[in-house]
Amino acid sequence: MKYFAPSELLINEDGSVFHLHVKPEWLADKVILVGDPGRVPLVGAHFDSRECDVESREFRTITGSYQGKRITVVSTGIGCDNIDIVVNELDALANIDFVTRREKPAFRQLEMVRIGTCGGLQPNTPVGTFVCSQKSIGFDGLLNFYAGRNAVCDLPFERAFIHHMGWTGNMCAPAPYVIDADSELIERIAADDMVRGVTIAAGGFFGPQGRELRIPLADPHQNEKIESFEYRGYRITNFEMESSALAGLSRLMGHKATTVCMVIANRLIKEANTAYKNTIDTLIETVLERL
Repeated sequence: MKYFAPSELLINEDGSVFHLHVKPEWLADKVILVGDPGRVPLVGAHFDSRECDVESREFRTITGSYQGKRITVVSTGIGCDNIDIVVNELDALANIDFVTRREKPAFRQLEMVRIGTCGGLQPNTPVGTFVCSQKSIGFDGLLNFYAGRNAVCDLPFERAFIHHMGWTGNMCAPAPYVIDADSELIERIAADDMVRGVTIAAGGFFGPQGRELRIPLADPHQNEKIESFEYRGYRITNFEMESSALAGLSRLMGHKATTVCMVIANRLIKEANTAYKNTIDTLIETVLERL
């Protein structure tokens, strides 16, 4: 089995993984990811019991039991770069022996659902809508650093999107990738009461999502192009900042993953709601029931 050197897999003196400070025995097979560390105790408040509660930087982790199901909730912070840290470390906790530093002979599959907030881009995604990301378009470029990227991505969709945006041959444009979330997990989590959407995971909150403050946008018509894009019946439903990395890394590693977000702003009709905390607890309860 492959050996992972100390420089590649960093393990703390107490036997926990470097960034998360979580030990292998604390990880459940079912994992909920949230961006805000303050949202971890909101999820944990629904647990019947707790095994651990550990915090390091923006990463807070609680493992406990919910109606007989063992679940871990982890905060990731914002962005696909943090998802790269969290998903790789969760996979290491599940599939690498921290004593021998070798891959375990039996693969352990995780089910990961990210609960977050997003901006809606279509008339059918008003404020308050729950969107389950069936496909994600990654503006972050993260998956391009991993072998096997083309084998798991929807390449015809990518080409159609790049052509529509006018990015073909533009060295300054993003190199987006299109990745599907796990179909079985989507069926279970989205059921028949969530919008199944195509989500753009942007590399930032402002310019990459078409928000202009003091710096002019490179393409002032970017969002208009995104909203008008259609490919084989798919339309882009929402913006967020993590779904592509979660779906992509999970697919490469063999895990199940999807993202569910509540729309707190609709960019098309210029409405927003920042007082969403009570409503998101409904989404948390829904995911806990279905995970």
